[in-house]
Amino acid sequence: MTNWKLWCGDGEPSESQALLSRTSPENLKMPYSLLAKGDAPQVITIEESTDDQVEAHGYCESPCKKCLYNIGIFLSCGLLLLFVKWFPQCRVWMTCRPCSVSTADILILKDVHGTTTVLNVNIESASSSIPPELVYSRSVSSISSHSHDSMNFNYSPNISYRHFVHNCGKFVWDSTLSCFKRLRGYEGLPCSEFFEKFQGLTASEENEKREIYGPNCIDVEVKSYFTLFVDEVLNPLYIFQTFSVMLWLFDDYVLYATCIVVITMVSIALALYEVRRQQKTLRDMVSRSNSVLVSVRRPNGAFEEIASANLVPGDIIAIPPNGCHMACDAVLITGNCIVNESMLTGESVPETKTPLSKHDDEFYCPLNHKRNTLFCGTEVIQTRYYENNKVLAVVVRTGFSTAKGELIRSILFPKPFGFKFYMDSLKFVVLLFGISALGMAYSIYCYIIRGAPIAQTIVRALDIITIVVPPALPAAMSIGTVFAQNRLKKQKIYCISPPRINIGGKLKLICFDKTGTLTEEGLDFWGIIPTTEGKFKELEHDVNTLSDHDRMKICMASCHSLTIIDDEIRGDPMDLKMFHATKWEMEEPGSDNTKFDLLNPTVIRPSTNKSSKIPCNGLDGGDIMLTPELNSDDKLISFPLSPTKDNSLLDEMPYEVGIIRQFPFSSALQRMSVMCRTLGSRHMDLYCKGAPEKITSLCLSETVPVNFPELLKDYTLQGYRVLALAHRKLDSKLSWHHAQKIKRDQVEKDLTFLGLLIMQNTLKPETTPVIKALKDAKIRCVMVTGDNVMTAMSVARDCHMIPESDRIIVINGVARDHEKSAHLSFEYAETMNMRNSNSTISEVVSANGDMSPVLTTFIDAVPQHYHFVMDGKTFGVIRKYFPEMLPKILLRGTVFARMAPDQKTQLVESLQNLNYVVGMCGDGANDCGALKAADVGISLSDTEASVAAPFTSNIPNITCVPIVIREGRCSLLTSFATFRFIALYSLTQFVSVLISYTVDTNLTDQMFLYIDMGLITCLAVSMGYTGAYNKVVPQRPRVSLVSVTNVVSLLAQITFVTGTLVGAIIFLQHQKWYEPVHGSKEEGEDIFPCWENTVVFLISSWQYVAIALLVSDGPPYRKHFFTNYFYLAVLALASLCNLFILFNPFKVLAPYLGIVEWEPTQHLMFRVTLLMVVLCNFFLALAFEMLVVNSRWLRWCVRKIKNKKEAKNEYKRIDKELSADYEWPQVNKTVYESGPILISQ
Repeated sequence: MTNWKLWCGDGEPSESQALLSRTSPENLKMPYSLLAKGDAPQVITIEESTDDQVEAHGYCESPCKKCLYNIGIFLSCGLLLLFVKWFPQCRVWMTCRPCSVSTADILILKDVHGTTTVLNVNIESASSSIPPELVYSRSVSSISSHSHDSMNFNYSPNISYRHFVHNCGKFVWDSTLSCFKRLRGYEGLPCSEFFEKFQGLTASEENEKREIYGPNCIDVEVKSYFTLFVDEVLNPLYIFQTFSVMLWLFDDYVLYATCIVVITMVSIALALYEVRRQQKTLRDMVSRSNSVLVSVRRPNGAFEEIASANLVPGDIIAIPPNGCHMACDAVLITGNCIVNESMLTGESVPETKTPLSKHDDEFYCPLNHKRNTLFCGTEVIQTRYYENNKVLAVVVRTGFSTAKGELIRSILFPKPFGFKFYMDSLKFVVLLFGISALGMAYSIYCYIIRGAPIAQTIVRALDIITIVVPPALPAAMSIGTVFAQNRLKKQKIYCISPPRINIGGKLKLICFDKTGTLTEEGLDFWGIIPTTEGKFKELEHDVNTLSDHDRMKICMASCHSLTIIDDEIRGDPMDLKMFHATKWEMEEPGSDNTKFDLLNPTVIRPSTNKSSKIPCNGLDGGDIMLTPELNSDDKLISFPLSPTKDNSLLDEMPYEVGIIRQFPFSSALQRMSVMCRTLGSRHMDLYCKGAPEKITSLCLSETVPVNFPELLKDYTLQGYRVLALAHRKLDSKLSWHHAQKIKRDQVEKDLTFLGLLIMQNTLKPETTPVIKALKDAKIRCVMVTGDNVMTAMSVARDCHMIPESDRIIVINGVARDHEKSAHLSFEYAETMNMRNSNSTISEVVSANGDMSPVLTTFIDAVPQHYHFVMDGKTFGVIRKYFPEMLPKILLRGTVFARMAPDQKTQLVESLQNLNYVVGMCGDGANDCGALKAADVGISLSDTEASVAAPFTSNIPNITCVPIVIREGRCSLLTSFATFRFIALYSLTQFVSVLISYTVDTNLTDQMFLYIDMGLITCLAVSMGYTGAYNKVVPQRPRVSLVSVTNVVSLLAQITFVTGTLVGAIIFLQHQKWYEPVHGSKEEGEDIFPCWENTVVFLISSWQYVAIALLVSDGPPYRKHFFTNYFYLAVLALASLCNLFILFNPFKVLAPYLGIVEWEPTQHLMFRVTLLMVVLCNFFLALAFEMLVVNSRWLRWCVRKIKNKKEAKNEYKRIDKELSADYEWPQVNKTVYESGPILISQ
């Protein structure tokens, strides 16, 4: 607790964080130029997470404004309360005045997505151990001196601090920085301090820290049904429905209003049940780690069991030998742990966690030290340490600050996505309200000139709103999504975010992980190429051709992170294949091995001991111990003695190798290594494996064959995964104790190159056809992988992600250092189809081990079709030093290799910034961030639903991608068609009612009921049942509700509807038997059987069926409507009912509906004519849709009218620039940074 980093966890000090440590506002990262003096209005930026920032506006209450606000509530009869519930920021503006954030009572936060949140700033009392930066006020003015080198603070009591909680994250006011900072935990400490300054906390110290950090719980609120009901019914939609029902009841539309109330209540009940079920499911998922007992160490060395909810950062916990579920984030300081992290990463392979290095001067960061960190929500399977010593870990983060907490936060508060279709629907609803206002004015005019009562005039005018803006519109639009979700589920694709289905229909780019997604999950052992005297030997497909004493074989058997769980060797699939290829066996120490407090390493040996033995001294076959130059603090190691000086052979002992220490694989270092001792040997050996370009840079140059680059390229271009193996004989004076403390860079040097290990990773058979189908549909495909650049490039060629006719340009980036500025080089890579060309290929291995393929063929101009390939290091250099070049590179980038998990997320977000609708498909192992960041994330998993992505596919290949796209397009088109149908139905009914008002009548309650319940509801529901088309076509669905073509279509259809209805009324009035409405109505009555409302009802009933057929678009996004048998049945039934009402209604049915009764033969020609008029209306509307709305010349006219010079999407604009620029990129040249341009990574 020496400084702010201990409490808020700024992470590893970077350039920007170093600035944050200074108290001078002008040096701070945030816009402190806006810091105000005194109580002046102030706006500051608060860093919510690594990539997200929120803008904070300070306000404090104004008594005068609050008084006026209360008067407004009284005068509006409480409606103002409803308004400020929908728009909370308006309440702040009405009751508060702007002020400095440092003194604000209320904050308005605005995030990068434009979402606004109103929060109260709380002032709470704290104990005396609070760091001075957090102190807001204290009752005693004198403050005792403090030292930032002390772990404890001693101040006077009654101290308070200011904070607020936003999205389950706690932010506290830092007086030195004049800013709110996220309270996190112990990040940014030197690793050595975890051993030097953490000895455990007392119960009172825990309580004091808990006042700041709060309980260690990830509480997912499960709201009561009453609370959910209140929140739901106060939604503007239901408020409008309530208004409509009250209006209908007042107007005696009892039956229809009752039906709407019943349907609405059922809908609300189902919605509340589903919301509460999801909340309970999420709570149950996280509650397991909230209610466990944990053993914590006290400063006196004693251990005490406490509830996990009472843990605070700084506690030292003991991990049980048989494992546990982690309830916090903790860094290991002693012992090893075997951990299952599938809940967080989706990777079911157990991970080995090792203790933090005691002598490491690095600053602790959970991301960089994930191999040393036990994350909340993961399962510790078992622990490893010598007897009578506990496996200890220091708690670094608790509650929602943990890795699991951040995951739950991302689920509870997902990133909002602005989808144009939904935005357009809101605009269209506003347009409908405008139309309803015109209709209200006309209805008021009609009723006033007739001298109707005021109450009747108002009711009829308000009726117009409920007709033009149907309350069921949002529900009807979701029908297509519901059916699409069910169809996806039948195909074993599960969706936890239904709105994302529609977005899937607009995908323009898909990012694919490689291993396990495009290629088979596991790597198969293919062969080895050993070396001898600095030269490669022949390829061997069988490792057992090597001697058991061969260094390469020992390296393959020992250099891994495998462990034994339930008598089964488990671990990374590639390590398993490598180990099994040696046909050796592994033994790990158990309780029987450690009962004498001996340090027993993991032992590997050939599977048959008789064939490999070494001479040594023995005593009656008993255990023989070796204590090789132990220091006083060393323990005994169970190893047999070396031969005696006279080389007497009293017995033969089996050939065994003990693994003394493991340096785990690091994605930054791209290698792992182990320190071993062979039974009977006086020295230790280091075995190392990893990326060839990294391993060779650590090897003695004379041990690396001169043809290494050419051989490596040959195999990687064929798609093989190639690893390099190396060895080093360590000093015999190195003891076990020193081996546990030595840094890896002290031993991972001056290695002897042993050879190459070649693994085969074949494409899944479904990959190439899917990639081809997506490319044919003009959907761009990008590979994002952690694998080798050359291997990834080969896979991209094999699956036709990069066509054989296209060129590949490899970008190599070098970061800025003290001597050189950052620079990029663009170089042609050798391609598969050019292997036999006359071009000269060479390979350059730089000093830091990076490999640069160089093609010495000179080309005058950049080819039209080329693809960029780069690794994660280069991607980071481009983002940091060449941000102006990043959009161009992303537009032509196809393969991104050696990408870290956070870089995958950054890539997805960068592509989204170019207006791509981005999809991400991966196996969930290292793709969680990218899957969440993508517009559509698809996780390949065998579970039914995963929190890692909106979509989870049980299909273990990428065939799920075109399925999601097809269903998304179908759902999107269904939503569009349903919206058009509901809009046209509303406008048709609007015209019908206005015509009825014109002739001084109206439709009856039963007529409305038949239309709304019998026709519209059934048609809208069955319409959405049409399935997706079986092919993904290049044209994406054009579903803009406010586009010119859609507006033209709607206007034309309403014109046809209005013309047909008006024509039918005129035709009626010219019949000899026609009797005007005024001659048959009673005084003050406007709803009664008459020819006018009968004709309007009959014609409009047919028009609704016709409209349903018009909007039932089929291929290329949906199947033909006649394949939807449910829809056909509804259409047939609706047509039969309309025919029956038109030609032969029951004597009971006619009075019930309120139509004029007639005999079957009465006015027959008139009724047949009405049917013909409706058919003419349908065919005329259909012809207009086919010949005008869907025609090319209309779209051409629209383009000419708009005169659009620049592309709407950023990526199209950049593509146009690149197509015209034949001089970029400058291949075989180096580009240097233009200046000190830095962006956060």
